[in-house]
Amino acid sequence: MQNKFFSTDKLSDRVTRIHGMGGELCYLIEGDERALLIDGLTGVGSLKAFVRELTELPVVMAATHGHMDHVGAAWEIGEVFIHPDDIALMYTPTHSAPEGRLGFASAPSPMGGEKRTKPVLSDVPAPHPVKTYPIYEGDIFDLGGVEIEVVSVPGHTQGTVVFLDRAARVVYSGDACNANTLVYMPCSTTIEEYKESLLHFKSYQKDFDVMYGGHGAVAIPNTIIDDAIAMCERILAGTDEAVETPAIGGGTALLGSARGENYLPACGGFANIMYRKEMLHKRPHPVIKDEPNLHR
Repeated sequence: MQNKFFSTDKLSDRVTRIHGMGGELCYLIEGDERALLIDGLTGVGSLKAFVRELTELPVVMAATHGHMDHVGAAWEIGEVFIHPDDIALMYTPTHSAPEGRLGFASAPSPMGGEKRTKPVLSDVPAPHPVKTYPIYEGDIFDLGGVEIEVVSVPGHTQGTVVFLDRAARVVYSGDACNANTLVYMPCSTTIEEYKESLLHFKSYQKDFDVMYGGHGAVAIPNTIIDDAIAMCERILAGTDEAVETPAIGGGTALLGSARGENYLPACGGFANIMYRKEMLHKRPHPVIKDEPNLHR
């Protein structure tokens, strides 16, 4: 199914993946009694109306984290489940302003398909106070015949979570761990803290086989956790490649490995990390006021 803003593909009888204009992804999981929308794209076009075409079930939205390309539909739906550490982040001008969200959807993206329309500002709902319901490690969304469990994996942002479907042996991971994990922003943890999060995430590794993320349509094996832990260890030891690369929002950051074929790290495995040297070791967390415009 598709319209000029969104398209879909089916991962299973119960799971529909929805593609946004900027290559961002979200997931509609249907139980017997209700449905869960994991992430909300950038908020360009009416995702709420599109989802209503996909299911007759009552739908709630939950966000993996507070970045613009994951919480956009919250401004339209009016409520969202999100970790409290990312609530302030979603309200910052960078992640809530319609102009920035429109820019994200309009920009060329290597992960986005052919654009079927040129969006305009009237296609973007304005930010306003949203009902935010807190989610924490161990919380479960009971959809009737399907249970989705919250796992906390701070790193990319301080409030990043992933969603585990034990029965289907799948995790919906947002930007928690991928081939370009950004761990250098004001909202990020340090690399040392991210490694601790990954070690915690590894305790769930036996419970799932693949991850589906917020960008890129390929299912990623659970061994990416081991790759990411090893990358953190190399970064902390100063034995990574430390490839200087332009940072989103300006300036530069360091990549743990040069990029190889299909954007994967040239050193092997599936995980790469973008970081800055001043954010290696634990430090007091700053209050998040705003951060550079983020396209990934």
